[in-house]
Amino acid sequence: MSDLRTLFTGFQGDLVLEGPGLEEDDGLETAVAISLFTDRRVRDGEQLPRTSLPGDVALDRRGWWGDSFPPVEGHLTGSRLWTLAREKQSEAVAERARDVALEALRWLVDDGIARTINVTAEIVKPGVLGLLVEVVRASKPVALYRFDSFWRAS
Repeated sequence: MSDLRTLFTGFQGDLVLEGPGLEEDDGLETAVAISLFTDRRVRDGEQLPRTSLPGDVALDRRGWWGDSFPPVEGHLTGSRLWTLAREKQSEAVAERARDVALEALRWLVDDGIARTINVTAEIVKPGVLGLLVEVVRASKPVALYRFDSFWRAS
């Protein structure tokens, strides 16, 4: 099975051209990217992120409307990484990003696609938080994906 390869730069994704057509991947890379970089709805009762104004809080909980009727109870699309975009760069925020990424990718283990998922989050340089995702599968090689073009300071 394959998917059209989606390349995420900044906070947006785009399909990748290969010659006169579109490049494909084995489906896992696209699944990981969509799981991490589409906006999961913030749960009721959870604090929403700040906006650009001091003390101001966003009102939009974001998310995909289809998650109102998930095919598997509890399976939601995307991640809440977007809620960290305005946070200060710190080891605590990197740790939260790791936890949020693991939450978003948990379905790969639940559905039997992966035996385990490992995520490392680190401050690559000032203004850039990187994620290294390791997908350990039973009968296939370990898949590694690095994302480090997110949370760039503007």
